[in-house]
Amino acid sequence: MVIYAAALDVPRHVVEYLSRLLAAHRRRLGTPRGSRALGPFRQAVLVLRRFRERGCVHCLARDAGVCRAIGRRYLHEGIDVLADQARTCSRSWAAADARA
Repeated sequence: MVIYAAALDVPRHVVEYLSRLLAAHRRRLGTPRGSRALGPFRQAVLVLRRFRERGCVHCLARDAGVCRAIGRRYLHEGIDVLADQARTCSRSWAAADARA
């Protein structure tokens, strides 16, 4: 087996931003620190790899060192967090337009 590191074609600040969103989501859920298989940063990488590379969930989970079920759950959780953020932004823009 050959182990190697690869570069993800996403700016680091994007990964860090999603990581902060995921960490805030975990705090809202009351998830104890260190109780997850992946930290927020590695979960953010998993989610962003799915968008950039369109990798299969099995491959993403394997590369992250988690089982397929956890990989799928983390992927969908990350997508949900991004979708919630998009809804929040669109509501803010709509409110700003109404005030203008």
